[in-house]
Amino acid sequence: MVHFVGAGPGAPDLITVRGYNLLRQADVVVYAGSLVNPELLQGCKPGCRCYNSAKMTLEEVVSVLESASKNGCEVVRLHTGDPALYGAIREQMEALDALGVPWDVTPGVSSFSAAAAVMGAEYTLPGVSQTVILTRCAGRTPVPEGEALSSLASHGASMVLFLSTGLAEQVQADLLAGGYDPDTPAAVVYKASWPEERILRCTVGTLAGTVAASGLKQTALITVGDFLSGTVERSKLYDPGFSHGWREAKP
Repeated sequence: MVHFVGAGPGAPDLITVRGYNLLRQADVVVYAGSLVNPELLQGCKPGCRCYNSAKMTLEEVVSVLESASKNGCEVVRLHTGDPALYGAIREQMEALDALGVPWDVTPGVSSFSAAAAVMGAEYTLPGVSQTVILTRCAGRTPVPEGEALSSLASHGASMVLFLSTGLAEQVQADLLAGGYDPDTPAAVVYKASWPEERILRCTVGTLAGTVAASGLKQTALITVGDFLSGTVERSKLYDPGFSHGWREAKP
C-alpha cells in the first residue's frame, strides 16, 4: 500500500495524527526534499529507507513506490502542505493504478492555512470577502487561458498565490490590470510555521519592490485582499438578534 501523506506547512507538529502514525510505521518514505521539513523524518523507524524526490523523475518515484509496495512494504509518499494543492499526485495515482498498486490519501494542513494563522487573519469576512482564490502566476508552466491572473483579479476576492514570488513584478502588473486598487493590502509570507518564518506586509502597488528588497524568490505565498486590514461587520452566527437552528433571536 502506498499512502500519500500531507506533511503540513513545515512545523513538525502540524502534520495530522494519521499522517504521523503512517510515517512512523513506514518501511519506505519518498519525500519532497525541497519542501518537507527534514525533522519529520526523525520520526521514521530504524531501517526505514528514505528517498528525496527532488532529485527524481516521475518514473523513478513510481518505480520505488511500486517495488516497495509489491514487496510487502508500507510506503509513504510524503508531500508538503496538502497533497491536493500543487502536489502532482494525480499522475502518480494514475501510474499506480496502471500497475495495480493500491493507494490512499491523508490530507494535510496547507501553507495557505498556516499563512492566515501566523498573520492572525481570516480570509472570509462578512462584508469584505466570502471567496478565496488559490492560484499562481503563469511562468515556465502556463495556466489555463480562462485562469489568467488579471481575469481572476477582477473579482476582488481574497487571493493566495502559490509558486509566484519569483514573478512578483508580473503578479503586481496582473493584479493592477485586473482591478485591484494599488492601495489594496497584500502580504508575503515566507515559510509559515518554520523557525525562519517571515511576514512582509505591503500593498498591491508596492508588492514587487517589497519582494525585490527582501531577496525572497521561493517558498513564500503572496496574499492579497481587504481581509488583511480595515474594519469588518459582525458575523450573524453569534449575533443575539439572529435566529438559526440552534438558537432563537433575543429581543
